[in-house]
Order: sequence, then C-alpha cells, then structure tokens
Amino acid sequence: MSGWTADEMPRLDGKTVVVTGANSGLGFEGTREFAARGATVVMACRSVERAEAAADEVRADARGGLDGDLDVRECDLASLDSVEAFVEGLRDDYDAVDVLCNNAGVMAIPRSETEDGFETQFGVNHLGHFALTGRLFDLLDAAEGIGGDARVVTQSSGAHEQGEMDFSDLNWERSYGKWQAYGRSKLSNLLFAYELQRRLDAASDGDSDPGIRSVACHPGYTDTNLQMRTAEESGNPLMKVGMKAANAVLGQDADIGVEPMLYAATADVDGGAYVEPGGLMNMRGHPTVGRSNDASYDRDNARKLWEYSTEATGVEYPV
Repeated sequence: MSGWTADEMPRLDGKTVVVTGANSGLGFEGTREFAARGATVVMACRSVERAEAAADEVRADARGGLDGDLDVRECDLASLDSVEAFVEGLRDDYDAVDVLCNNAGVMAIPRSETEDGFETQFGVNHLGHFALTGRLFDLLDAAEGIGGDARVVTQSSGAHEQGEMDFSDLNWERSYGKWQAYGRSKLSNLLFAYELQRRLDAASDGDSDPGIRSVACHPGYTDTNLQMRTAEESGNPLMKVGMKAANAVLGQDADIGVEPMLYAATADVDGGAYVEPGGLMNMRGHPTVGRSNDASYDRDNARKLWEYSTEATGVEYPV
C-alpha cells in the first residue's frame, strides 16, 4: 500500500460523491479524480461562483473526456440553515449518496463566529460537518456504496496533536488562540469520525446494519491555498512570505496530498481507520493506515462532543 496512487482507484460509474470545499485545494483534486472515474460529484461549496469556475476548469482539463458529472451546489458550513437547505435540495434529485468527503475547512483565523454563534473554526470544521453527515444519513444508508458500504471520509490534520478539548469553553469565549482552536477543531474531527464508527458498529450488531463506514484521514503538509488564506487573514505580510516559502520547500503537491482522502473513500479500508501519508514524519508520501494520537481515541470525550454537537446543531443520528 505504500506506493498506492490515484491510478489504482476503481471505476465509480453510477456512484454519487459529495465533496465539501470542492472548488480548491484537496477538494478540487478529489473532485477531478472522482469524476475522471465516472462518479457524479456534488461540489458542495460556500461560493457557487468559485465552484462553477472550478468545475469549468475540471471540464476544460479533461478536454471532453470527463467520464462523470459535476453538480455545483451551495453549502455554507458556517450556516446550519444552509446545510439543511443543501441536503433538502439533494434529496429532491438523488436517491443515495455513496461517498461523503468532509473536506472543507478554515485554519488559524482570527476569532469570529458563524451565523449560529459558534467559534468559526470549531463551527465550520466540526459542527458544520457533523450536521451535514447527520442530515445525509438516510441517503448514505440507501447507497450501495464502495465495496458494499457508503463512506464518510473526514479530513483531519496532523495539527490534531496540538488540540485539547475544554468542554467548559468549546467556543473560545474566555480566551482564544487561533492555532489552538484549529488543533481542537481537527481533534474534534477525529473524535467524531471514530465515535460515528463505534455507533455504526453497535447498530450493525443489533437489528439493522446501516452499511456505512466512517474513515478519517489527513493530507500531510500539502501546498494548497489554505495556508495562504491563513496568512492573508492574519494581516501580517511577513507571515504570507513565510507561508509561501514553507509551501515551496516543505509542501507536497495537492495531487499527492489528496491521496489519503481518495484511499479512504475507495480502497478496502476498515471503518475507524486513520489514513495518512506514509513518508517522512507522516507529512509526505503515498497513503498508509496509521494511528492518530491517544486523545483522539478518548471515548468519554467523544461521547461528550457527540452530545454537545447534537444539542448545538439540532441534528439527531439514528445510531
């Protein structure tokens, strides 16, 4: 598996794949690869205009040889109403979703709040995807999926290792550190992904088997516009220069960085797995199944986060 590349992905004809943040970076590369193998890719993006431009670029690069379809739809993860409207629109046109890639995110931005009053990194990176996955559950349950199961792929980051859960101040109302908040949001992604799989396992041991697999991944250090947006948000011109230099020296190309997400979505990988780059310090290279930090497997914190997320979003899961 250490040499696995996107060339080894199976055909996805007749499959529906939802990718959040599909207009740029890893989401864009994932969209290109899924569509090249025949999938219908629903590009769930905050900006329809930017998503349409990205879809046009994918079509142009394929030079008429694109096997799948691209369906651009608005989905602003900073708005629970937008997430609900996106899912309702999807239900009108689709009977099933085979793969959901919870990919979109923001990184290390100055403190702000979502439409619903959550700290933005926690609200977008975790709560928005929690709500989206829960509302899509019936369409995932209805899918044939990949290898017999629909896939929920949640994109985390090596920054989860710096994250700490503080349930007395999840939204950073008392104090705020932008990198600490990012780390917590990425740790939350993993707590969610693993808890979802535990609940799916429990349901399959009971009266019903949802036929859904939850897998986590991280892209390593990948050169995308996420770093540049972080630098621009900081207002510090030196940070922009530093990020650009770091990306050039340390970052791998996005078409490699997206491989863990593609592997998690299409390869024969167990539910609850953590797919990461297999190269230097797990920051570069082709995908391998590894292990995230001990805090990400804390079942008590996972349960607390699930209960908070359910109450905060108003989204109930049937597992």
